[in-house]
Amino acid sequence: MSVEGTWNLLIATPIGRQQAVLRLFVQDGALHGVATGEAEEVPLTGLECHGDRLTWRQSITKPMRLHLAFDVTVTQDALAGTAKAGRLPATRVTGHRTAPSHS
Repeated sequence: MSVEGTWNLLIATPIGRQQAVLRLFVQDGALHGVATGEAEEVPLTGLECHGDRLTWRQSITKPMRLHLAFDVTVTQDALAGTAKAGRLPATRVTGHRTAPSHS
């Protein structure tokens, strides 16, 4: 299953719902990605896809500085799972693919 494409994410955080756009693409045979939200674009690290499970890490500075770990399950053009920042409780993440990859 390919997870490539553009995904709109909704993250239910303790400070309110946050939106982000995730772009996943294959380059040189490896899966890469970037996330855009709150006027910043950050690269994804540790990006792995095993079956329908997709995991990655990213660091953000807005609305506050956090190091996030995502663990989601992808079902066709939808995803659902969690994002966790350090010792804080995990928050719910949902998303849908808005466009396939054009790489």
